[in-house]
Amino acid sequence: MKTVIIAGASGLVGSHLLRLLLDEKEIDEVIALVRKTLPITHTKLKQKVVSFTETGSFEGYLKGSAVFCCLGSTRKKTPDLNDYRKVDYTYPLLLAKIASKNNVEQFHLVSALGADPGSVNFYSKLKGETERDIKLLIFKSLHIYKPSLLTGNRIEKRPMERFAVMVMNIINPMLRGSLKKYQSIEAEVVARAMVKQYLKDLDGTFCYPSDKIKELV
Repeated sequence: MKTVIIAGASGLVGSHLLRLLLDEKEIDEVIALVRKTLPITHTKLKQKVVSFTETGSFEGYLKGSAVFCCLGSTRKKTPDLNDYRKVDYTYPLLLAKIASKNNVEQFHLVSALGADPGSVNFYSKLKGETERDIKLLIFKSLHIYKPSLLTGNRIEKRPMERFAVMVMNIINPMLRGSLKKYQSIEAEVVARAMVKQYLKDLDGTFCYPSDKIKELV
């Protein structure tokens, strides 16, 4: 019986990923770690309401063939930098540590283009530190997806992001060659790439910038 675990299923990438995992014939069970129950039902789906500040509420569920981590926040939703760090660094790393301890073979992480632990940008530095520290753990395969600006229908309103997407739609055709990785990317494309790489059952550590993610689909 193939069981996979997803954290962040209510987000832009995570919502697409959840649907694709449920539709995948080779997956028998999908455990979604959620803060509150999602308005979706499926014979394969088990929703577990957890608090990531309480390890005991979820560590028993991190047993399966893969963990997909789509956790992430924004400065608008999480203005306190300490809380922001918890969502983007502390919780993903904690999930990875427990998954590795439980002998989960695959860990899939949604990071960001430009992630760099040495960056002066808070967001890029945070994502880079998350990647760096998860790479120190033992998995049969670790997959890190580094999308540029994500596009898709979000529940919450983000006026500045909508403006950025409009600008990128104009600029995208001009970004070629080594600049192609900066083109915006649809969240569903990222989710599809994650499922495809899961099914390949690879060995090693893999990082996919935006342009490479598109090539996987």
